[in-house]
Order: sequence, then structure tokens, then C-alpha cells
Amino acid sequence: MSFWDSLWNIITVFFWAFVFIAALYALIAIITDLFRDKHLNGWWKALWLVFLVFVPLLTSLVYIIARGEGMSERGAKSVAEGQQAAEEYIRSVAGSSPADEIAKAQALLDSGAISVEEFTALKQHALGSVQPV
Repeated sequence: MSFWDSLWNIITVFFWAFVFIAALYALIAIITDLFRDKHLNGWWKALWLVFLVFVPLLTSLVYIIARGEGMSERGAKSVAEGQQAAEEYIRSVAGSSPADEIAKAQALLDSGAISVEEFTALKQHALGSVQPV
């Protein structure tokens, strides 16, 4: 076996490994989207899954063509819901409201620890209009 035959075999193995991983990723993405979709009936979900098991390549292509736009919308909605839940959790753990932050900044201003400009910047940040300096 020559060097070029060995090299070609390595390239072939990498190619088929890539194809396998890409197909596996597509199947997982489709199955995730199926269970994420609240409007699709359970029987339709089961039918899609049966076809994914027995005819995976063709079913994946049909699914992406037929429901691809909905996949991206459901994915974006899921990310937005996750981000909102994380922000709500952070706010609940932090336990401070904008009024609390402004009161703390006012106390710092009264004690002379910060200037009026810094107080204004903190106040605007607490109200959500400007990032702090």
C-alpha cells in the first residue's frame, strides 16, 4: 500500500465520519423541533418519528423543506424564553429593584462617595436607559 493510498483512505474515513455526524445532528435537531412544537398533534409527531427511523435521509429532507422556517422560529422563541427566564432569575436572586438601586446611589451621593454625574449615570442605568460608565 502506497502513501497516496493510505492518505486517500484517511480522507475517506474523515469524509464519512463528517457525513455521519452531520446526519446525526440533523436527526437530533429535527427530533428536538418535533417535541418543541406545541401545535403539532401527538400522532403527527409519532408518524414523523417512525419515518425518521425507517427512512431517515428522505424524511429529514422533507421535514426541513416542509417545516424548516418553523424550525428557526421555534428555535429563536425557545432561546428568547430561556434568556428571559435567566434574566428573571438573576433579578430575583439579586433582589434589587430600580428604586433600591437609586436609593443606594442617593445614599452614596449624600455621603460624598460619588459625584452628581456618577449618581446621574447610576440612576439612568437603574432605569435602564444608559449603561454605567
